[in-house]
Formats: sequence, C-alpha cells, structure tokens
Amino acid sequence: MKTPWHLWLVGIVTLFWNAGGAFDYTMTQTRNENYMSKFTPEQLEYFYGFPTWVVTVWAIAVWAAVLGSVLLLMRNRLAIWAFTVSLLGMAANMVWSFALSGTSMTKAMGPEATWFSAAIALVAIALLWYARHMKIRGVLR
Repeated sequence: MKTPWHLWLVGIVTLFWNAGGAFDYTMTQTRNENYMSKFTPEQLEYFYGFPTWVVTVWAIAVWAAVLGSVLLLMRNRLAIWAFTVSLLGMAANMVWSFALSGTSMTKAMGPEATWFSAAIALVAIALLWYARHMKIRGVLR
C-alpha cells in the first residue's frame, strides 16, 4: 500500500513533539543550569525530588514516544507497541505527579501544568489510535 501523505505529516510533527519531551527529560535529569534556571526553587525541589521509579517511567514514556514516531515513519507496526509503552509510562508518571507525590504537579507548577499534561496525554492517545488505524489499513508492516 502507498504511504498516505498524512503519515509523513503525523510522523514528522510528532517526532519533533516527542523530541521536545525527550529534551525536557534530558535537561532536567542532567540538571542543565541554563535550562533549569527558568524554574523557581520550589519547582526545582519538586523535579529533583522524584523517586527513581518515577524518573524511570518518565524516561520510558519520552523515549518510547520518540521511538514510536520513528517507527511510524518507517511504517513499522512496532510503533503501536512503542506508543502503548509510552502511554503506560506517562500514566504511571501522572499518577505520581497528581496523586502520590505529596506536592501535586499543579501545586508545584501551577494550573497550566494540568492542562499541558492533559494535552500530552491526548496526543499520546491519538498517536496510539493513529498507529493502530494505520496498521488496520495495511500501512504499517
């Protein structure tokens, strides 16, 4: 089957979107001074206080999403699995951030964080749906 034009659009746009998440993860974990200087001391304490399992699921979520976009561009059906793993990692991270952390992300980062997290989740769900739809249509091999 010929690759539909929208696969290239979705794949490239989401590769940049997901790379942004991976960049944020990397800058936060390396405590890049220039990048982290935009946050308040309370926000830095929140980010640097993540338990190891939260950092791990965050890494899984962002890097699996990047991989999913690459696999989508390669028309590989494993993109579905990558997006599923990413979504599961994100869900675990959100449980921590909004319910278990003691200081919710909303309290630490403001209400915009809730909306941005919702947008990230919606994009992740849409990507999983899109990849599954492309597999059903025979675009992904």
